[in-house]
Amino acid sequence: MNYTAGRSSRIPVDELTLAVARIRGMLLTQEKAGHAVHLLARGIKDSTPGAGGSGVSLIGRGGAGTSSGFTDALVEQADALQYELREGPCFTAWATERVVIVDDVNTDSRWPAWQSAVAALPVRSVVSAPLVFGQEGIGTLKIYASLPGQFDEDSGRILSLFAGTAATLLAHIQGADTPLRINGNLKAALASRDTINRACGALMEREGLSQDDALKQLVRKARKSGLPLIEVSEKLLTKAPPEAR
Repeated sequence: MNYTAGRSSRIPVDELTLAVARIRGMLLTQEKAGHAVHLLARGIKDSTPGAGGSGVSLIGRGGAGTSSGFTDALVEQADALQYELREGPCFTAWATERVVIVDDVNTDSRWPAWQSAVAALPVRSVVSAPLVFGQEGIGTLKIYASLPGQFDEDSGRILSLFAGTAATLLAHIQGADTPLRINGNLKAALASRDTINRACGALMEREGLSQDDALKQLVRKARKSGLPLIEVSEKLLTKAPPEAR
């Protein structure tokens, strides 16, 4: 590995490379992809001081999410609230294909509904990196911590390296033991991600919005209408000028 983390990084690179090495050994024996992803998530949690849990989110059609390989019930609960509300750091990391860092959930106002929903959970800081296979985002890899200020930009860059490993596992392992739902979720994620991206582009062109603001507007429309995000995006595209589609 060529990347060297700064002193402020909270995720030890050397320890995580051991987790990847173990995963490579598993691939030689054609172990389940889901189990391999869980091993990566466990390795990330165990090597990150203060981590309350780690895991993978596959984001499917309409922005529907599935948690895969999560290490703790906390991860499943915090993720489920993001899937239900269609907002949160993991959802944004997937939609924008950028690392999202939350220094303190209690003071970060980017996702007010999710912020309120997780108030009772031991979640104070988060780092989430997009899972990108080829040119498409298919989900996220994330770490939750019970204390604020646990992650920085170095943490995000390192997590991104291991998100690439997780994306490759999920996209390529198609042995007999691999759950069929993973392949279905990947295909749905690729289709919905492209549609939502084009809808954001149409809003950016039409209203002069940033990518983040365009996504927020789509999410607000979906929540207000009660429709899946993919349907809101498709409807917007049918009304957009041809050059914006």
